[in-house]
Amino acid sequence: MFHHLRTRVINSISGMFAHADMPLSGTSEYQGDPGLCGPGSVSWWVIGDVSVFVGGIRALLIQAAHPEVAAGVDDHSRYRDDPLGRLSRTSFYVTSATYGAMPEVEEAISRVRAAHRGVSGSSHRGRDYSASTSEFAAWVHNTLTDSFLEAYQGFRGRLSEAEADQFVSEQTKAGEMLGASPMPTTARGLRRWITSHPDLAPSPGMHAALAFLGNPPLPASQKIGYRVLLNGAVTTIPTEVNRVLGLQTPPASRFSCAGLVLILRRIMQHSPAWQAALKRCDVPYDPRLFRDVVG
Repeated sequence: MFHHLRTRVINSISGMFAHADMPLSGTSEYQGDPGLCGPGSVSWWVIGDVSVFVGGIRALLIQAAHPEVAAGVDDHSRYRDDPLGRLSRTSFYVTSATYGAMPEVEEAISRVRAAHRGVSGSSHRGRDYSASTSEFAAWVHNTLTDSFLEAYQGFRGRLSEAEADQFVSEQTKAGEMLGASPMPTTARGLRRWITSHPDLAPSPGMHAALAFLGNPPLPASQKIGYRVLLNGAVTTIPTEVNRVLGLQTPPASRFSCAGLVLILRRIMQHSPAWQAALKRCDVPYDPRLFRDVVG
């Protein structure tokens, strides 16, 4: 019974990320290449955990608080028409940048840069934006880093200050390749940069993004779990940012999300990308901790 349920859940969730190229499909060709982070990194642990689902939702919510970033998404992204495609492409980037060999990292970075070309315009408040500028790239990159870290610590386990700082420092490597700046190198510095950012404000793009994230076009069976993760993500958003977003959650949202994450962790186990990277680097691992092998 559990095996059948596990298979259904894995197929359902994995299918949501199958609308773009599969990351690390050829990673075995780069034997011994540790990539950006490597086997001893904190990033491999943090992004290999199922709490990354909560972190991804949290990042999208926080990113919407920046009017120019939100305008760029609203004006140029196909997230309404192809939400799973965008989700899959984002997953491809995060997975490749974290676990890929350097040629795979460089390909993922190149794809993001190509997608950002031509994404420019003006926000509702008359400020110009361009996805290629270092400041806007930094907002997206930094909020994603902070969100993965916060979700892991909130729904997996606390890291030491040194480990949290190491994770942030590791993630700046991808940000540097994207041309993002500024990029704080400590967890506390990163949180301060986000919560004290001077450009945050409500906007039409923000409201559109929040409306979509609140009710995405998912099957009913998936939407129930998504809502639990969404509400859990909202509980982790800093007060300073949520004053802009204006999000509220039902009572016990944090507890419900923690329970679901525990269930998903047992079912999904660790990321198969992590397993593939360990295998590429010839690092011993317990295959029982992983749900499948990539590549």
